[in-house]
Amino acid sequence: MRGDSTVNSWTHAQGVLETPQFEWVALSPTLIVVGAAVVGVLVEAFAPRRYRYGTQVVIAVLALATAFAAVVGLAADGHASTQAQVAGMGALAVDGPALFLQGVLILVGFVSVFLFAERRLEPAEHGRAVDSFAAQAAAVPGGTAEKLAVKSGYTTTEIFPLMLFALGGMLLFPAANDLLLLFIALEVLSLPLYLLCALSRRRRLLSQEAAVKYFLLGAFASAFLLFGIALLYGYAGTLSYAGIADVISGAPPAVDPGLAATMGNDAYLLIGGALVVMGLLFKVGAVPFHMWTPDVYQGAPTPVTGFMAAATKVAAFGALLRLLYVVLPGMRWDWEPVLWGVAIASMLAGAVIAITQTDVKRLLAYSSIAHAGFILAGVLALSEDGVSSVLFYLAAYSFVTLGAFAVVTLVRDGDGEATHLSKWAGLGRRSPLLAGVFALFLLAFAGIPLTSGFAGKFAVFSAAADAGAMGLVIVGVIASAIAAFFYVRVIVLMFFSEPQEDGPSVVVPSPMTTSMLGVAAAATIVLGVAPQYFLDLAGQAGVFVR
Repeated sequence: MRGDSTVNSWTHAQGVLETPQFEWVALSPTLIVVGAAVVGVLVEAFAPRRYRYGTQVVIAVLALATAFAAVVGLAADGHASTQAQVAGMGALAVDGPALFLQGVLILVGFVSVFLFAERRLEPAEHGRAVDSFAAQAAAVPGGTAEKLAVKSGYTTTEIFPLMLFALGGMLLFPAANDLLLLFIALEVLSLPLYLLCALSRRRRLLSQEAAVKYFLLGAFASAFLLFGIALLYGYAGTLSYAGIADVISGAPPAVDPGLAATMGNDAYLLIGGALVVMGLLFKVGAVPFHMWTPDVYQGAPTPVTGFMAAATKVAAFGALLRLLYVVLPGMRWDWEPVLWGVAIASMLAGAVIAITQTDVKRLLAYSSIAHAGFILAGVLALSEDGVSSVLFYLAAYSFVTLGAFAVVTLVRDGDGEATHLSKWAGLGRRSPLLAGVFALFLLAFAGIPLTSGFAGKFAVFSAAADAGAMGLVIVGVIASAIAAFFYVRVIVLMFFSEPQEDGPSVVVPSPMTTSMLGVAAAATIVLGVAPQYFLDLAGQAGVFVR
């Protein structure tokens, strides 16, 4: 592998500003997605309203298909292995972990487009098909403006460019090789999600409350991360991952001697590293930075919840892996005990609190907290096997999560989605196929053999055990057993309880949601029955460029 050194934009000897050099092909997946988002904004500004929905869906699908082809092309060209490089003037890494996670994120975005575009779930209003999003986002819930927007058949088509902008930030997040770009990527992915969480067509106030909570807590997390970046810069005199790692390892810093005299304060390193890791743990929803998760998952439109639950965790864990393995390996004895505590607390708290939940979206939220702990067990293996196991787990988890939330969108009553668990009683008799698919996803969450969840848990626990972290493995197995109880409880409720007379109905979706569910179910089965090829693929992509 080769690492291109950072190009200095200022040549001190000549006082000449040099032209920046960018590797456009290496950066093409992100550029395609962000470019499509910009085109989507222009469509919103200039296209007639009746053409926007179809145009936005086509733009999003074509852009994501092209971006995925670009990722595959880069990997086939060796950028995931021998030709891995640091691009964008040292700001972006184009290597195996970055390309693998970008491929997963693009696939998650691709199938999420169909969930966003579904227009058969809500009853038609004034003779027009509507989606799951508010007719006019800026209108006061229940006010005159909202009623007029509904009567006019408005749909919120700006959700597609917002999703693409969020996905563009997510593609940058695990590839960031510079702390400043890490922060920019965090904001680019977060701000559209804050808006999307507030756009539910029904339960508008709950949706807006979830968005405000997410925004306020996310702003605190971003502030912690930014302050940590400032302290790390004060310690190392550089924002480059490699530069900070060199200073930590004791190499002489390549900075101005006057600046070097103020560097090397270990307090800056310890506090700064802790604050940056804290900001990333907030995004993955790990204890004790998880308090936003259940409220936001419950209040946000379910298509947004599915996209956010799957994609944000993939991007954030990718960024955390790169930070710990590339920047802070020299501080392992400082951060490893702390992350042990976070992993154990996440596994146990997520599993135990989920037992008490009566809302299916909140149950899945606490399930995601427990899974954050399971993934951290792979992170703490601190080996190539640990990296590859985390990559595989993230790929498997993302499709299971998307599929589970897609099922939630289909179970409805007069008030919209029937998310209270009591209403799911007897669902297996009303709709055996849908209940069977949801049971498959629940079994994958529980880690039952022949599902992708079992292969993922086995991979991360094996990597942790090989690294000597048997304590994490034992806690993980106990937490998995606890979690299996409430997953199986839901399955029993669906298949062995009498359906209520006034129970919810199952909406017949369009081919878009049907195909999306088929893809998620197929991925869950294939990654569980024949995981070796994908484990090998993750293993080949498990080395960071430095």
